Amino acid sequence: MMSELLQYWVGFSRVPGIGPIRLRALLDHFGDIRQAWDASTATLRALGFDRRTIESFSTQRARLDLSAELGRVFELGVSVMTWDSPDYPSLLMSIADPPPVLYVKGELLPRDEWALAVVGTRRATVYGREATRAFVSGLAPGGVTIISGLARGIDTHAHQIALEAGGRTVAVLGSGIDITYPAQNRNLAQRIVENGALVSEYPLGTKPEGGNFPRRNRIISGLSLGVLVVEGSKSSGAMITADYAAEQGREIFAVPGNITGRNAAGPNQLIQQGAKLVTTIGDVLEELNLTMVAEQTEAREIIPDNETEAVLLSHLSPEPIHVDELGRAAGLPISEVASTLTLMELKGKVRQVGGMNYVIAREAGVPYIVE
Repeated sequence: MMSELLQYWVGFSRVPGIGPIRLRALLDHFGDIRQAWDASTATLRALGFDRRTIESFSTQRARLDLSAELGRVFELGVSVMTWDSPDYPSLLMSIADPPPVLYVKGELLPRDEWALAVVGTRRATVYGREATRAFVSGLAPGGVTIISGLARGIDTHAHQIALEAGGRTVAVLGSGIDITYPAQNRNLAQRIVENGALVSEYPLGTKPEGGNFPRRNRIISGLSLGVLVVEGSKSSGAMITADYAAEQGREIFAVPGNITGRNAAGPNQLIQQGAKLVTTIGDVLEELNLTMVAEQTEAREIIPDNETEAVLLSHLSPEPIHVDELGRAAGLPISEVASTLTLMELKGKVRQVGGMNYVIAREAGVPYIVE
């Protein structure tokens, strides 16, 4: 049944002019992807579809063999995630226009929510490559997944260093997942499949046309907790990714550069605009509360949530609360509260901010000072 429904999602991904907004309108109207696929011309007009989109939709419905199309996807070892998939990345789902369909070669794991996008110029300097190495080689082994776009330069270097460091990396493509671009990265793409994933919203056979790449950048930032811009001009693709990150409420980090260098113009401008200037991996980890990411990953895999955690979370906030006060508020023994908080800290749900005071984790980056 699931495969039968997947074919309609795949079909919609092949219809020019029907993106997240229009597909959402169809689903809100019909409540079912199969009925949406069979929508009449009159209904499409009533939902505000223009003539060109309606004609494109009608042509694709008449031409496509949906079952065969889905079969081609599976034959290539590609999986399909949709808005209805329980394993669709939660970070990506939270953006304004998440792709309705994700083609995935490799595997996206729950631990990949601890991710940093690393992007930059295709014309990387020695300084840019070394800066990328310094950050990625320090972050990837600790459990931070590196997201980038498989482009030449900084993107390629970020993927390579993550793999060399034994970490995970995800490449978001501006083409169909069956087309590697640039072609020189074919071997790198295969290594990424074995230690992460290739991801694309574009159907099989989509060529790497220029217009695809700016839009795919919203997925790079959408899959990540933050975006690190290493090098790039003010008009570079890396800056487009940073713009998407700002819209999505993600953290933006920038590596400062020589003020006379063209490649430094983008990151330096971001810093002027309020991006966090970073010089060490600690700057990134602290801002994203990822200082315990390796321990959090292990704890997440082996320790389930329970009722005690739920009770404590209901009494926690960005404001520090002492363990004794938390115990009284929750009506639980201090020993149980203390042991549960320790496990919750490993999972990244809470943080101790000194003096046995705790706050809920990942809240707006407010600096807490406990007297």
